[in-house]
Amino acid sequence: MIKINHLKKNYKDLEVLKNISVEIPNGQRIAIIGPSGSGKSTLLRSVNLMEPVTFGDIWVNEKEITKMSKKDLKKARENIGMVFQHFNLFPHMTVLDNITFSPRKTLKMPKAEAEQAY
Repeated sequence: MIKINHLKKNYKDLEVLKNISVEIPNGQRIAIIGPSGSGKSTLLRSVNLMEPVTFGDIWVNEKEITKMSKKDLKKARENIGMVFQHFNLFPHMTVLDNITFSPRKTLKMPKAEAEQAY
């Protein structure tokens, strides 16, 4: 589960994320839509703390990642995946193969298990 409480992100005087709160149960898939510059990418980068937050807390699998040590955060990130906006997918692979590539290689997950998870 991902739980975000009162998340705010500022870049100097510009408030990009304004009091975002949401709870996403395990297995649920959502879409984040909005115009360019509305904070979609900033929100996604904040979920794994690639982007430090200004205020609020983020929980992943019942662990608050906003207060984790770097070591614990690194471990937690093993269960947080994302595809970057300008990420080049492997054109010779299917969508499923592209999605499951990372857990198969980094976690040594069998192909069938990775496909079942996604």
